[in-house]
Amino acid sequence: MTNPFENRADALSGPARDIALVSPSDITDLPKVAIGLYVETGGTLVMTTVSGELRTAQVADFSILPVGTLRVHATGTTAGGIHAMVLA
Repeated sequence: MTNPFENRADALSGPARDIALVSPSDITDLPKVAIGLYVETGGTLVMTTVSGELRTAQVADFSILPVGTLRVHATGTTAGGIHAMVLA
C-alpha cells in the first residue's frame, strides 16, 4: 500500500497526521501543540491558544475547532471525548 503522507510536508492547514486523546489539566500543556481539536460530546471548552490567550467556547457534539491549542483546562471544561489533532 502506498502512503500519501510519506513525502508530504506538514502544513498547518491540514490534514493532521494523528489525533491524541486529551486529558484536561489546569497545569500541564498538551504533549504536542494541537492544530485543532475534535470534541465528541459537546459542552464548554476552556483552552489556552498558541497565542497564549485563555479562551472559552461552547461546542456541539462532534465538533471540530480549528484553533492552535497549547492546553485544555480542566476547570470549566464540560465537553468530553476531546482529541488533539497534531502534525507529528
